[in-house]
Amino acid sequence: MFNQATALGGTPQNSNPMKDYEIVSPPDDSVSSLAFSPASIQQNFLVAGSWDCNVRCWEVESTGKTVPKSMQSMGGPILDVCWHDDGTKVFMASCDKMVKCWDLGSNQSVQVAAHDAPVKTCHWIKGSNYSCLMTGSWDKTLKFWDTRSPTPMLSLQLPERCYCADVDYPMAVVGTAGRGLIIYTLEGTPTEYRKVDSPLKYQHRTVAIFRDKKKVPNGYALGSIEGRVAIQYVNPASPKDNFTFKCHRSNGTPNTYQDIYAVNDIAFHPVHGTLATVGSDGTFSFWDKDARTKLKPSEPMEQAISRCCFNHNGQIFAYAVSYDWSRGHEFHNPMLKNNIFLRPCYEELKPRTTS
Repeated sequence: MFNQATALGGTPQNSNPMKDYEIVSPPDDSVSSLAFSPASIQQNFLVAGSWDCNVRCWEVESTGKTVPKSMQSMGGPILDVCWHDDGTKVFMASCDKMVKCWDLGSNQSVQVAAHDAPVKTCHWIKGSNYSCLMTGSWDKTLKFWDTRSPTPMLSLQLPERCYCADVDYPMAVVGTAGRGLIIYTLEGTPTEYRKVDSPLKYQHRTVAIFRDKKKVPNGYALGSIEGRVAIQYVNPASPKDNFTFKCHRSNGTPNTYQDIYAVNDIAFHPVHGTLATVGSDGTFSFWDKDARTKLKPSEPMEQAISRCCFNHNGQIFAYAVSYDWSRGHEFHNPMLKNNIFLRPCYEELKPRTTS
């Protein structure tokens, strides 16, 4: 499946230093979200949301070739996307304060959720006794929706604006402005489990839940604007289990300042449990959190890497190269195009073997 060969497409070498497969017809503006289709369907489909107000869908063939399938637009920049567990529908969260459900079969979209401010996150929850859509917004609420009803099943107040979230049933983690961090249990009725003091000193940018050896969610990785990731267990066996590590930084000498970049996204490998981080420095890195070691760094891209994800069986790593506005308007170069690359990654993310 998905053998490495020459990269497809006509990208100049320096904009694809890892020689990865290039997705055709990429978004026209910065990529804000990426998601592969779930294991419930055989094919690999990738959706990407963008600041150009569109969500695009491609089929990824086993050769690495990508086929654009369809596109949907919303009334504002897209901030998040997620799949329904049956693989037939995609949810799209936008700055226009709405979430729409895109039925890929009919290519129609309908509004299924609304907030009083831009919707930053959306996650489909497939529970043991219910399914629903969870949305987090800058209006300081977390809402849970039966998508057949215009009113939420449940609305929970957040201490601040929702900046990032992740769901892996029966657990959800939400990061807010002001470095807030809340863990929720989703069994029965979603309820707050614990508010957590952030181990990081700067603004949260991304959070990703990880599982133990029995495939039970038991912790999360938290990334900040300060080139640092925290590995946190919900109920650590020892305080030493929790740790932070530096990443996405230039190698400063003793006499020079170190350049520090934001961690834009974190994704855990669905089979190996290792992880990928991507940053404003235009690199991705693969890590083994249990061995506390870096497995592989990438060469730097022409601009930041804004998002990343793995497909359901962990064969493909997708990453979006596009400006993340971390350095302000004056560093935006409209001549640089946005790219999404696909990398065969299964072997590279195998955990470090201990001798």
